Amino acid sequence: TGPMSLECLGNLLRITLSAEYFGDKYLSLFVIDHSGTAWELDDAMAAQCGYAVTYNTWRNIEFRASALSCHSHLEKDVFTVNIQIKASQTPDMSNATAHLKSASCHYGPWSPRELICESNYMEVCVKREVPQTIKEFIQDEPEDWTLVFPEAKAEEASIWQIVFHQPEEKRALLVSNAWSAGYGLNATDSRVLLRVPYTAAQVQLVEDQGIAFSVLRSSTFYKYQWMILMLDTAVACPVDGVDYTNKTITWTVPKYIPPLSAGVTSFKDVLVEAGVDLCKLSAKEMASRKYVLLNELKSITMKIPIGAEGGYYKTSVSNGQLGVKYTINLFLEHQWEDNKWRLTKHTIIKEIETPFEQTEVAITNKLNLSARLMNVTVGAFLPDVELVNLTIEGVAVAVPEAVQHGYVIHRTRYANGSKAYVIEVPLDAPSVKKEFMIEDMRAYTLNVTLTFITYPSRETFVVPVIVLSAVKDAVLPSARGFCDGRNLHLIITRGNVDQNWLPFISDWHLTQEAAQKYNYILRDNGTHLAISVPFLSPHVSYEGFHTSAIKTSFYLTLKDGITLAQRRDFSVSCIFSHSELIQCLPNGTVIITAIKLVGGEDLDTALLVLRDRQCKPSLVTEKTATFRFNVSTCGTSRKFNSTTMTYENEVLYFRPGNNTPIYQLKFLCSYPVKQNSDVLYESKRNPPPGIKPGFGCLALSLKIFKEKSYSEPYQESEYPVVKYLREALYFEVELLQPKDARLDLNLDDCWATNFQSQDSLPQWHILIHGCENKKDSYRTVFYKVNHSLRVKFPQHLKRFEVRMFSFVQDTSLLQE
Repeated sequence: TGPMSLECLGNLLRITLSAEYFGDKYLSLFVIDHSGTAWELDDAMAAQCGYAVTYNTWRNIEFRASALSCHSHLEKDVFTVNIQIKASQTPDMSNATAHLKSASCHYGPWSPRELICESNYMEVCVKREVPQTIKEFIQDEPEDWTLVFPEAKAEEASIWQIVFHQPEEKRALLVSNAWSAGYGLNATDSRVLLRVPYTAAQVQLVEDQGIAFSVLRSSTFYKYQWMILMLDTAVACPVDGVDYTNKTITWTVPKYIPPLSAGVTSFKDVLVEAGVDLCKLSAKEMASRKYVLLNELKSITMKIPIGAEGGYYKTSVSNGQLGVKYTINLFLEHQWEDNKWRLTKHTIIKEIETPFEQTEVAITNKLNLSARLMNVTVGAFLPDVELVNLTIEGVAVAVPEAVQHGYVIHRTRYANGSKAYVIEVPLDAPSVKKEFMIEDMRAYTLNVTLTFITYPSRETFVVPVIVLSAVKDAVLPSARGFCDGRNLHLIITRGNVDQNWLPFISDWHLTQEAAQKYNYILRDNGTHLAISVPFLSPHVSYEGFHTSAIKTSFYLTLKDGITLAQRRDFSVSCIFSHSELIQCLPNGTVIITAIKLVGGEDLDTALLVLRDRQCKPSLVTEKTATFRFNVSTCGTSRKFNSTTMTYENEVLYFRPGNNTPIYQLKFLCSYPVKQNSDVLYESKRNPPPGIKPGFGCLALSLKIFKEKSYSEPYQESEYPVVKYLREALYFEVELLQPKDARLDLNLDDCWATNFQSQDSLPQWHILIHGCENKKDSYRTVFYKVNHSLRVKFPQHLKRFEVRMFSFVQDTSLLQE
């Protein structure tokens, strides 16, 4: 109970540190000697002095000490060990709290020879007996080692030296040298002890019955009054002998191995017992756990079903993959009699760990629609796993901070000790991706990566959690349309799925800049998208003529902003009067606009003519052709009646080589025969011809060419163009639409800015009223444009050269 608990287990003492108290702390262990000095325990000291530190099933820390460990106090078969544990929340052990524990255990009687195979060391402890004949021979006189063996006199605990037997040589070490080499030695009035780390230089690997043993063959010399006596202190411990087949662990230990039976001629088993965690199990307890213990002629075998009671699974990570290993701490005690030692007690502690077995992490999602919560359960995990952080949209977030991102995390424990993590995330959390599926369904996707750590190994692994929930809560955008005298209007009410949907006219993305180019009006306030287009527009479809009207439609598509998948189509259709196409002016001028109907895509509006085929359109677009002429020209016919004079003509389209028109639009203008009008007349000289300002749609392009031959323009992938100061840039401005030979392109003002916005400051004028800037150090140079295969109308192009310059303020460069 409490943070520490004590158990006496024969010639071993065990102190267990509770994981509940110490599990999440950094620890330092100290052993206190007889004088009260605290010695910090490390791996080398533990193996030399008879200590072992391990972990058990529930991450509790086990400290084990041998009865004759370096710092234990032995008195009348009771040995006492004092330890100190320092615990801190930080690796530098600052603000550590200290815990003292004094533990005493009774052990006896001792066997003449006792062997322990611990997890980190081997130990042999033999009885120190002086033959009776020698005792009778010894005189009761003081020792005088100084004259005989000075080096033996200097050694402690009456042990003089150790001789290690190896195949190639024998090596003798004095006690002090043996300590320096990592060996542990101890002696009492009745016993001599040698402790050997598995990594010691004189340890050999020896096979017996196909099973490897760590073996140290040694003789220990000690002094008894004026005599030197020798003891056989050989020790051997199995290092393998474990097999995993048919979900069963099989552990085989040979009996009477040669290093331990030198000079022995007869053996007799006295006791074979086994257990788990140093606790012996009866035959009935073993049977209930389905353990099998076989004591055969030459070996002892234990069979343990993998997953059986007494062992435990622990989490393991291999190459980033999560898995488990089954671990069980077995021990075997074998006692036998022989003609040399009388009774030998051999205790073997064996921690067995099965190979790595990969596991999958279960992820379940329970959607709470009423609370609009995604309830995701991840696990179950073994008790040695902890969630440490979440990666949300590429940012690592510690578990306590996850609530700031809308994530509530619970830990659920199950009866078998395992646990799972439950993550609650609102559907409307910013990190939850929302996507339209079909009809009224939306997909909510949670994509988060969980990082876990295992204790005590501190291995980390990640679990990607990608969970999709389909919810019937989609509100699709809706639309209404109407028309006025000259425009079509479409108003779209946004839903909750189209935040990233973009308006398209066919494959043309409708932006504010694109709309302004065609005099469209586009407004988007987040909740409504409104667009207005004129009746005579490039993107209006003319679907048919009726007796007194024209059916006209405008189509708009909303597409996914990422995939460009088509999401919703909207349209508005209206009936417009024929009068929108024709103007009959009082001076006899007729302006008629012919339109291309849906289905007549191969018709070239530039080839439309009037009855007199010499009369061609004055303005052409992709879908319209506008004619302007006088009623007395272009093959116009007229008819009289008593009140009106009617002029009639028609717009025609002929295929090459065919005199039968495939397109025919008849139109007429009627004027009253009798009509009085007051006209103010004043004689004036004809004014000189001039240009009057007007409004219309012009399509222009601005390109930069690589050379003044104007043969190769820069492509989009080559921008931005890098030039050095005073290098030439070759500009070309072209009128794309309308293609009217009567139009001339004239440039008025042209200026450069330091930023992309045309209104930003500072500015420098390259052209002023169509002329070069006289303040320019390197003035603009104009180039004449000639007719060529690419240039049909030279008057529609302007070309000029500008030398590269930079903006400066005082003497400082504003921007490269």
